[in-house]
Amino acid sequence: MPPSPPPPSGLLKPSANGTKHGVGRLSASSKALVLLPLLLLGFIYLFVYPKEFELQALMMTTCAPPLVASSYTAAPRRLAGEPPASRKPDFRLLIGILTRADNYERRHLLRMVYNLQLTNNNSLTAHVDVRFVFCRLYKADQKILVPLEILLHGDVIILDGCEENLNGGKTYTFFSTVSWLFRDEPYDYVMKADDDIFLRLPNLLDSLGKMPRDDAYYGATIPCDSMDPFGDHYMSGMAYALSWDVVEWVATSDVARNRTVGPEDRMTGQWLRLGGKGKNRFNAKPAMYDYPLPVPVDKCSHEFVPDTIAVHRLKDNPRWADTLRYFNFTAGLEPSKFYKID
Repeated sequence: MPPSPPPPSGLLKPSANGTKHGVGRLSASSKALVLLPLLLLGFIYLFVYPKEFELQALMMTTCAPPLVASSYTAAPRRLAGEPPASRKPDFRLLIGILTRADNYERRHLLRMVYNLQLTNNNSLTAHVDVRFVFCRLYKADQKILVPLEILLHGDVIILDGCEENLNGGKTYTFFSTVSWLFRDEPYDYVMKADDDIFLRLPNLLDSLGKMPRDDAYYGATIPCDSMDPFGDHYMSGMAYALSWDVVEWVATSDVARNRTVGPEDRMTGQWLRLGGKGKNRFNAKPAMYDYPLPVPVDKCSHEFVPDTIAVHRLKDNPRWADTLRYFNFTAGLEPSKFYKID
């Protein structure tokens, strides 16, 4: 009979005292080697992790980016520790600035101009939202750059069913869209504004706040030499406001729906005249006017006045700078080692 094969080398052999190799009593040094890692794990769990969690919470509290507001709201600012103001806004105003998708620089300027007025003025009691309005995006770069604006600012309305032509029905689409978008939380007034107008919000709100909240039509009368907002006259397209009930009427009326092509401010006046709407009218001239030209072409243009509500036809940055300089718009700029502006 052939001899039995040797047992596999990996099997444990009995020791002299009947135990298996590797499972016998541990020496003192072996015990220390086993206990030391366990003690180390316990120390980490009890002392290191809690501190790490505290550090993470601190970092989340102090380093988290601020939330971006979706609109600019005229609300009085409070000092730290001061209880919230109990007074509700006197009224709610939506300002829709009709512009073009490609006018990125102009939107940047307007955001600064309106945000500074809304956040640095404690006397404003109206709720004001500013939105930039244009028709559908049709360029590849617009479809990337405009969404970036929306992510950061949340103040863009893109209309559907209109072409980028102010006299081709865009204003009608704006009013009818707004009546649907905000039907659950309506505004008291909706203002259509151009992107070349500077609105002085405190003066605008003070003036508009004296108007009735219904059947209202507010602006600067055209023709330029007229102060009568009734009859065949209408409000200049630089900026005019309708009360919410009139906005809803525009959205549902065949009078407006069938008359969308033509000079948009004149068409709006025609809607209201034919529909018997806008009985409460207010002409804000001469506080609303065109930029002062060296040789005025009409009476819509005149010199700056202290009680200005709006300056129109600011077609370029020098005109904007001239206007903002007159109203001392940068008065709040503090001296700093980081800049020197003569």
